[in-house]
Amino acid sequence: MDHKLKKLLNLAIFFFGLSIILFNFFPLIETIAFRAYFSLGMIFIAFIIYATKTKKGKHLYYFLAFQSLLVFSYIIYFYPKIVRSGGIISRLDFFIGFLALCLILIAAYKSSKNLLFLVFIFILYALFGRFMPVSLSHSGFSLERIVNHTVWGSQGIFGITLGVCASYIFLFVVFGEFLAKSGLSNFINDLSMALIGHKAGGPAKVAVIASALLGMINGSAVANVATTGMITIPLMKKTGYKSEFAAAVEAAASTGGQFCPPIMGAVAFVMAEYLAISYSQVMLAAIIPALFFYFGLLVSVHQRAKLNNLHGLDKENLPRFSTVLRQRGFLSLPIILIVALIVLGFSPIYGAVLAIVATILVSQFTKDNKIGPKEFYEVIIKATKATVTISISCLLIGIIIGIVSLTALGLNFGNLIMSFSAFNNIVVAGILTMLMSTILGMGVPGVAAYVIVSTVAAPVLIKLGAQPIVAHMFCLIYASLSNITPPVAISSYVAAGISGSNEFHTSIEAVKISITGFIFPFFFLLNPQLLLGLEQLEILDFLRIFLSGLFGVFNIACASQGFFINKLHRLESLLMFVLGILLVDPGFYTDMLAILAFLLIYFKKRREKFA
Repeated sequence: MDHKLKKLLNLAIFFFGLSIILFNFFPLIETIAFRAYFSLGMIFIAFIIYATKTKKGKHLYYFLAFQSLLVFSYIIYFYPKIVRSGGIISRLDFFIGFLALCLILIAAYKSSKNLLFLVFIFILYALFGRFMPVSLSHSGFSLERIVNHTVWGSQGIFGITLGVCASYIFLFVVFGEFLAKSGLSNFINDLSMALIGHKAGGPAKVAVIASALLGMINGSAVANVATTGMITIPLMKKTGYKSEFAAAVEAAASTGGQFCPPIMGAVAFVMAEYLAISYSQVMLAAIIPALFFYFGLLVSVHQRAKLNNLHGLDKENLPRFSTVLRQRGFLSLPIILIVALIVLGFSPIYGAVLAIVATILVSQFTKDNKIGPKEFYEVIIKATKATVTISISCLLIGIIIGIVSLTALGLNFGNLIMSFSAFNNIVVAGILTMLMSTILGMGVPGVAAYVIVSTVAAPVLIKLGAQPIVAHMFCLIYASLSNITPPVAISSYVAAGISGSNEFHTSIEAVKISITGFIFPFFFLLNPQLLLGLEQLEILDFLRIFLSGLFGVFNIACASQGFFINKLHRLESLLMFVLGILLVDPGFYTDMLAILAFLLIYFKKRREKFA
């Protein structure tokens, strides 16, 4: 690309990104117009990026970028008129709407192929629903009706999903990029290394903690693997972990960041919008699932280190915890600020913008990471470009949601699942939802995967008696875990690329060490006290349920690695796995039975060790 043209386009991207921040903080334009403006900019940038990365078809992408400006400008200008007319559209309106859909689909071809394939299935379903089985059939809709509903309606591409992307997600991507520029990533890595780098399996534990902290901020498991994995995976391999295991630890830990409070990769704000509850309620409900998941990962890497007799790094070669905290602890102030503001009741948008300002200010106290005008310019451009893929995914999801509402697929699919669920059994419905979540979430960004799954599956679980926040958290966890579930385990694939390991074996290993994440959602589905305990139980009852659940996770993690005090035989591993399930179930008698059985195993393994 010509250097002057590149500078001009980067300038345009900078001002567009800056305008999105300002429009969020100062809402000067109407909601749908803002979302259409956001779509215009993101699709334009997508085609510009494609043009810079290809040798053939460069002019075609420039033409499509120019088309996106015209099409979405038309939508911004004429949308209010169509709303006032009651949704009546002219032939020209239909043509413009059809072009908008085509531009979205073409833009998605290079960035979201898996989701694009799913969208085509939904479009075919809308067109030819009369040929479907009776339980899922409908009379079929014309192309004009589909365009009208998905483009010019309020439940399509400009619906709540894109709204959340244009506000919360965009702002938190910008916030994450500013944090990275300020040196926070290195601070978290060094702090983790100082804290546990010398322990058995230290580098793997560092990967778990650092990836959890960074993953919740950037909201992308894949991006987190690509950044922190460059540091943690070689360190794990250096201390003796096999390539597959090292890659699996990073992939699993990065994936969990999407449901790790306080920020949860911005998905908390999406869930709060859907459930019409406060962000703090979502954050509190996510604490125990995230704690169980990461505790299970830490136990898994610890037991694998003990099994293979792996040691941590030399303490002399590690930074001192007090020194790291004293010299760079102030870099964490923006995160503390944003959480405090949101918990106190301020808008997440308000909190994100102030946290961005705070990040710029605290960076001035660093030696090598000061954010000046040049860095500010670069970060806005980088963050805006980084949001393109998720934005296009959200536009695609808008098409899916529009078709679901148009065809009543959600209701029909819910009835179908309930017909498979013997006597309306919530466990059977949960298993079907888990399978659907991992399939629909394959190769799709975490927020997008959650929106797709919760749109179709959450109403079914709620109808069968699950509390709304429990049903949505259930869907979120399995949608997130699809990132490491074969055959399309995108986080595992990226980690395998860094590690030089086999992709499929890495995915299997990631599932193995994350096994608690695939089990415990069923227990809070059946026992919502695990999410909402302090609202429904006395403090002592809640502590008993929480501690027994944590102990259950410990047993399951030990069983998955085949080690507890010393190597477990297969029958012992199976028994510990069963005990773990009994312990996660908050029943008193199951807890007592499991603890007695655990003590028998404990004393048996101690005798073996010292025999």
